Amino acid sequence: MDIIEGKIWVQRDDTEDGITPELVEAGIPKDRIVLGFHLPDVRPHTGFALA
Repeated sequence: MDIIEGKIWVQRDDTEDGITPELVEAGIPKDRIVLGFHLPDVRPHTGFALA
């Protein structure tokens, strides 16, 4: 994970259940989380930040 321009970028997630749900459960809004492991054209369909 990286913090870039105030957003959390999940670059890779090899955990069994995924780290992203834990971030959301911790109160981090989805618009502050970028799923960097998805291609940019897929990100609009994830419900998370684009970049």
